[in-house]
Amino acid sequence: MKIRVDGVAQASPDAAFGAAIDIASWPRFISAIDGVEILTPGAVATGTRFRETRKMFGKSATEEMTVAEVEPPRRFRLTAFSHGTDYTAEHIFAPEAAGTRITLTFEARPAALLSRIFAPLGWLSLSAVRRQLASDLADLAREAERLHRSV
Repeated sequence: MKIRVDGVAQASPDAAFGAAIDIASWPRFISAIDGVEILTPGAVATGTRFRETRKMFGKSATEEMTVAEVEPPRRFRLTAFSHGTDYTAEHIFAPEAAGTRITLTFEARPAALLSRIFAPLGWLSLSAVRRQLASDLADLAREAERLHRSV
């Protein structure tokens, strides 16, 4: 399953990337996220691990994620493995007019046999996941605009 959502923030790529990579602050401005626990000391970089707790399908879910790639202020990619499935979320920031186009691509690839068997059921939740990603992206755009105005 692969989902892509796009949005435009009236902010510079630096402000948009800065808001997105400030993982510890996500609970403050992404409405679905209840908490983030950074597991790796130091600044966020390739290899940083963290736990994110969010509301999914009306329930609280916690997943451990890893920052797999960082290319400021252009992109970063997160990975996770949960319940037999590999997950990837990539954020891309590109200048557009007076702002920044933010593209979020989420991909889930079943890795274990049981996950592959039940993978077709994942398509049933596709529209709900797309709505959640779009909501996360809108929250991120608002925070990027707030940061841009404060500079």
